[in-house]
Amino acid sequence: MSQEIVVVFTAKSIERIGLEGGSKAWRLDRNHARRCEYVVCTRNRHAVWGDGTEDHQSAFLIGKIRNVVPCPPTPENNEHEKNRFLIQFSEYARLNIPNAWKGDRNPVKYMTLDDLGIDPAKLTWETMPEVGREAQDEELAPSVAKPGIKALTMAEAKKGLALTFNVSPEAIEITIRG
Repeated sequence: MSQEIVVVFTAKSIERIGLEGGSKAWRLDRNHARRCEYVVCTRNRHAVWGDGTEDHQSAFLIGKIRNVVPCPPTPENNEHEKNRFLIQFSEYARLNIPNAWKGDRNPVKYMTLDDLGIDPAKLTWETMPEVGREAQDEELAPSVAKPGIKALTMAEAKKGLALTFNVSPEAIEITIRG
């Protein structure tokens, strides 16, 4: 029997997953997911907010799991999304497996590579984009709490500075010297 993998049903595009450092906001058993070597993303085309273009229910991406961490605060919500996790990737490969998702009610399930006919040795692996690795490193970095000051991600800092200076977040460059 081949090793267990996490399979998720997502509306997010490959580009967005790369920017976020992996596939996120999942309610799952963190310890169970951390024992898996891979996560496979399958396409949900029915979510109105989604930006993925692959065929509905197809497996379109596989990631080598780097870590499973609590979701960071979002701009809409300063608190961590309770019991939701980001599955971080170190590398990923594109897939095209039609009808891989069989309509399960829960958007997270556990299967094996054999169940989906995936041989990782035959895939073309790509390193997680720099932005994605930056997002992962921010979530892994220790934060030192001080009264009235909260830890920020780079994305949050750029958004805040963009509002202050009336420019787009893409116009903000931040340099940290340690």
